[in-house]
Amino acid sequence: DVVGILCLVSVAATLDFKYHHSEELEQYLKGVHAAYPSLTHLHSIGRSVEGRDLWVLVLGRFPTHHKIGIPEFKYVANMHGDETVGREILLHLIDFLVTSYRRDPVITQLLNNTRIHIMPTMNPDGFEATKVPDCYYTRGRYNKNGEDLNRNFPDAFENNNASIQPETQAVMNWIKNETFVLSANLHGGALVASYTFDNGNSVTGSSKGYSRSPDDDVFIHLAKTYSSNHASMYKGTGCDSRQTFPEGITNGYSWYQLEGGMQDYNYVWGQCFEITLELSCCKYPSADQLEQFWRDNKVALVEYIKQVHLGVKGQVTDKNGNPIPNAIVEAKGRPHICPYRTNEQGEYFLLLLPGTYVINATVPGFKSMLKTVEIPDNTGNFSALKQDFSFSEVSTSIRPRVPSCPKTPLYQELTRASAAVKPTLHILVLMTAMLVIFK
Repeated sequence: DVVGILCLVSVAATLDFKYHHSEELEQYLKGVHAAYPSLTHLHSIGRSVEGRDLWVLVLGRFPTHHKIGIPEFKYVANMHGDETVGREILLHLIDFLVTSYRRDPVITQLLNNTRIHIMPTMNPDGFEATKVPDCYYTRGRYNKNGEDLNRNFPDAFENNNASIQPETQAVMNWIKNETFVLSANLHGGALVASYTFDNGNSVTGSSKGYSRSPDDDVFIHLAKTYSSNHASMYKGTGCDSRQTFPEGITNGYSWYQLEGGMQDYNYVWGQCFEITLELSCCKYPSADQLEQFWRDNKVALVEYIKQVHLGVKGQVTDKNGNPIPNAIVEAKGRPHICPYRTNEQGEYFLLLLPGTYVINATVPGFKSMLKTVEIPDNTGNFSALKQDFSFSEVSTSIRPRVPSCPKTPLYQELTRASAAVKPTLHILVLMTAMLVIFK
């Protein structure tokens, strides 16, 4: 009815700076979708332990489904239920994006060329359980089963024996079903942009107090993009005199080691670059500070989304122009432990800084194809460099059926291999002992 729709539109129009509990949050998202039905798609990716919906609002010119060439981006907040700033500023980001579309040329281009997924809360039960807001720590950090969701994902370095929670499983399924390219998860309790890896071993150099991924340069750029566009994060002063972060960024492992984290899972198994944004020294600040938090983060949130258009993208096709899914496409010199593969539409997206790269496309069982590309900074044009690959000797009847990456700690295998090449017996004995301990 018209009255109902008008009510919904007014809900979408007036978003106060206050904390929105589950019913209000749901009402707001439904109101936005009703007011902007062609620009948004609202769906629940699963339910929490207590049965609350895990809502995701998708924004873009084609919000309901993936379109070839348009990268997928996501923001996830409130995975620790008592870290609340991200939850609210994502609602204000939604409000800003829908009201700026067709009014602001930059936001219009961003939404026309990007599919943006926003999950304001991954842990609604924890948020509702936090009865007394606290700057430091409450039991609302965990889900209803008392599990820390940011220690609950499969880990690339160790056997993470935590039983996978419904909220974690929902996010894992979501990652599997979309072609996410770039992501950030929003936390509180510090002021810093932290990047992969959160865990490590000798292969990633963690003995030196830093766990380096093959795309370390890109991650540093992503973290700096956020911190340098934030009102104060770039100053690196942190939250107390003991902790400083030069330029407002840190390698996750350098800060503190973390097993089963969401950002490493995204990067290794989801082919999605994710960083962790710590946005407030106080985990659950008073509502009268929310407007300032929104102001501090607004530019950074938008600039970070633009980075999904870094690098190179394209399609891998057979001699008839049909897409080849599961083809491996990687930049030479930065192999991923779980090779990055094309999606069902034969598409790949590789985030790379401007420069010259050799892109290697491989259809298992056939000769690899190498192409040298000169990648410009295309984030301002909202499109990565396009580079397609056509395999003339492959026909669609030959579809590479490649098993998905195993959920075992992949980097353990590398450690074993690097130790095995040394004939030193005691190292082999030590590695075997360590593997036994890990298992």
